[in-house]
Amino acid sequence: MSDKTRVGIVQLCATDDVSQNLATTEELSGHAVQDGAEVVCLPEAFAYIGSDRERLPLLEDLDSGGPILESCLRVATAHRVHLIAGGFPEKAPNGRAYNTCLHITPDGDIVGVYRKIHLFDVDLPDGTRMLESRNTSPGDAAVTTETPFGTLGLTVCYDVRFPRLYQDLVDKGAVALAVPSAFVKTTGRDHWHVLLRSRAIECQSYVIAPAQYGDHNHRNRKSYGHAMIVDPWGLVIAECTEDKDDYAVAEIDPNEVERVRTQLPSLKNRGEWD
Repeated sequence: MSDKTRVGIVQLCATDDVSQNLATTEELSGHAVQDGAEVVCLPEAFAYIGSDRERLPLLEDLDSGGPILESCLRVATAHRVHLIAGGFPEKAPNGRAYNTCLHITPDGDIVGVYRKIHLFDVDLPDGTRMLESRNTSPGDAAVTTETPFGTLGLTVCYDVRFPRLYQDLVDKGAVALAVPSAFVKTTGRDHWHVLLRSRAIECQSYVIAPAQYGDHNHRNRKSYGHAMIVDPWGLVIAECTEDKDDYAVAEIDPNEVERVRTQLPSLKNRGEWD
């Protein structure tokens, strides 16, 4: 563990066509692997963006699985990579869903399961209206998992606005933070880069953010794109800059995390207050 590792991030524009979304995901993951990625990260809602009513029969149990989990397992095992599958549509009790981030190993084992804590309930001036909590249940635990480069903290999209979660993940040993997202275009223009770089700087950790882009053909829902990886100094070291299906790869170096934390020991300098 704790080796320099090439990590790939995927950017796509998912719709309600699950088969096409999964085909695109598998193709882009393969390109990232060809570019040397040993860990591949998928964005939030990589398998489906559409109505909640039509999503309901697509929800999968992690024990029995289904076509979405099978696709994820195929990517991980066929390419012998660690797969971080953000925004997996997991079946929850009482006909509800979890918005789940999975870590699947090259052997096909699910070793990390994080259920999104902060659910996206907004009504924006441009007409974007989302009420994620209507059909999705929140998680209640901060989750880390072990990768070839060390400890990875798992989060999903809207979580990025709540820095306490990321500080908790660092306290659990995280040297990198996954933020698989479908960040809406309206807020993304002003907040996406700022939030990701802020989490990287204050946590002195890499931030790995695969993303959705474009028009999803559902209720004016548009995503900002700009999937990116940020280093622990807050510099963007990989980014998908165009609105298109794409991927990017960058090296995660745990020694760089240690160097930054030693050079500017802000994590050790944290105070306490009532």
